[in-house]
Amino acid sequence: MKINRREVLAGIAASPALFIQQDAEKAAIDPTLYIPKAQLVEDRTLLHDFMDENPFVELVTTVPTLRITHIPVLLERTAGTYGRVFGHISRQNPQNRAFDGSHAAVLVFRGPHGYISPAWFAAKESVPTWNFAVVHASGRPRAITDKSRLHQMLGSLIDRFEKYQGSSYDFSKLPEAYVSSLLEGIVGFEMELESLEGKFKLGQNWSAADKETALARLREGGSREPSLYEFSTRFFSRLDRK
Repeated sequence: MKINRREVLAGIAASPALFIQQDAEKAAIDPTLYIPKAQLVEDRTLLHDFMDENPFVELVTTVPTLRITHIPVLLERTAGTYGRVFGHISRQNPQNRAFDGSHAAVLVFRGPHGYISPAWFAAKESVPTWNFAVVHASGRPRAITDKSRLHQMLGSLIDRFEKYQGSSYDFSKLPEAYVSSLLEGIVGFEMELESLEGKFKLGQNWSAADKETALARLREGGSREPSLYEFSTRFFSRLDRK
């Protein structure tokens, strides 16, 4: 069968939208999280608030292999569709090879979590569960190669947390030579967010009575995660005993 090249090319020209759509589908970042409808949160302001309140994240990439790095990040809410995130990792960390603007990455923002006992509810046919809230922010990180931009980003990141601590520390007053040596040891990145996935598994589909009971029990406390002070104290004591 003889192929008429003119007809084939004419057909392609007549359907450019099909190829644009296919390219877009290839480029799109797949969902990273299973979210039942009852636990789906799409309010962008709420998600951004959550990200600002929980800025210590897991950076997950698959380059050069599956890698997870734990870092604080800075959110710029108004950039792009979903915002932009800034952070940095050690230059010795092979994960910085993913910062070329083409490899997908996900930042996992995790909030409070805790065990929910079935004994709290009136219905006998209940099972335990674990309540939590997370936001997965996906994009393609790109390295910040300009030294002045890297310096500015690092200063903004430090300033954000120093203000929270109420400290008098001022990064801008450090000697230039010292800061320059610091910058040589890190790789900064910016990542425009291409998707936000919010999963808040907090019992929002429970009855009003069960919600009230669960909140009362959670307020009472019980089993909880140790504070950083408590955990550090125990850890140092363990080291001293060796």
